[in-house]
Amino acid sequence: MVLFRRPLFFPLVLSLVLLLSGAEAQKPWTETDQLDFLRRHWSRPIPPQGKPPARFSPLEASLLPASCGTCHPAQFADWKESLHARSMGPGVKGQLVEMLAGDTESALGCYACHAPLSEQQEKVAGRKGGFAPNRAFDATLQASGLACAACHVRSHQRFGPPKRDGSLASELPRERLPHNGVTRTPAFLRAEFCKDCHQFSPDGFALNGKLLENTYEEWKASPFGRAGVQCQECHMPDRRHLWRGIHDPEMVRSGVSVGFSTDRERYAVGDTVVATLTLTNSKVGHSFPTYVTPRVVASAELVDRSGRVLPGSRQEKIVGREVTLDLTREVSDTRLAPGESLTFQYRQRLSSAGLTLRVAVTVHPDHFYVRFFEALLSGGAGKGTAQVREALRAARSSPFAVFVKEVPLT
Repeated sequence: MVLFRRPLFFPLVLSLVLLLSGAEAQKPWTETDQLDFLRRHWSRPIPPQGKPPARFSPLEASLLPASCGTCHPAQFADWKESLHARSMGPGVKGQLVEMLAGDTESALGCYACHAPLSEQQEKVAGRKGGFAPNRAFDATLQASGLACAACHVRSHQRFGPPKRDGSLASELPRERLPHNGVTRTPAFLRAEFCKDCHQFSPDGFALNGKLLENTYEEWKASPFGRAGVQCQECHMPDRRHLWRGIHDPEMVRSGVSVGFSTDRERYAVGDTVVATLTLTNSKVGHSFPTYVTPRVVASAELVDRSGRVLPGSRQEKIVGREVTLDLTREVSDTRLAPGESLTFQYRQRLSSAGLTLRVAVTVHPDHFYVRFFEALLSGGAGKGTAQVREALRAARSSPFAVFVKEVPLT
């Protein structure tokens, strides 16, 4: 008993106890180990989990996020608010209803990122070609989109990042831990973990010589990538499972800087107001915005005393990558690379007194989807009509301002 009162001996005794009890002691993961792990981990569709271990309770055997939330309530609460939880939302599901019947292979290609678990897919490749109904299909799990298990479960084994102190080993033998414990690897903390769903392969779909989805390579070429700042450090700070991005006003404000000035403090009727707005991609680790769906609008307009916009006074500049609805042509690309700035100069003659200059930077996260869903409904969305209409309503309501300034002029 005297030994346990002496701090010097306690760690040694504890280590011996754990060793004798069979507690896990994982070896360090090399760079090669991590990349090999990721290659296996993201083989998609993710193979069926198969039969769970006999000792598993129904809760441990479940792949549903709510089951995970029983013991991981904070992570589950975050995930429910994230876009990952809605990756099989009405906009995607509404398109896939008809596609699954008419072009099954393309539909299942969408599932590879939006619902990657085999148990989330209605159909599987048949033994003699074609596709057959999936006996393991779980509609509730499919509706969960990018569920917890998509990242953390393979063959009913759990995987995750190192502990916050960097350690990998469990304190108890696996058989004494829920769901047989967890295999920890630093691969979960690498940008490459996100790559498979946020980066097209070099031979993937490109327009004007640029891949449609190129986020990982944009990050890799950025100052953040060169400094080793990983995706998770910005999109999962403090290990939060929110994956905040272009739809989150505070996230956008934290990533860009806005400067504004006028050439003088007061104007008279007949003067020309000259205002300059500068938008800088100061802390986004890839192009702003990175994909073809958002649009960012820098605008300026004159407003009279009643709050009405003076006809003909509005001017704007667009930041984004504009493509045609059929994805066959790039119309323009004005996105900002990390560190790059847009300078928007507004010039307008003042025709009357009592005018105010209103300047804004507005983000339209779902700009492309608004146009796409409208066209889809116009042409006929079939069985997915109700879901596409729901998605269109949400897309139309998604814009928000990250900067607004009103300056009285006269």
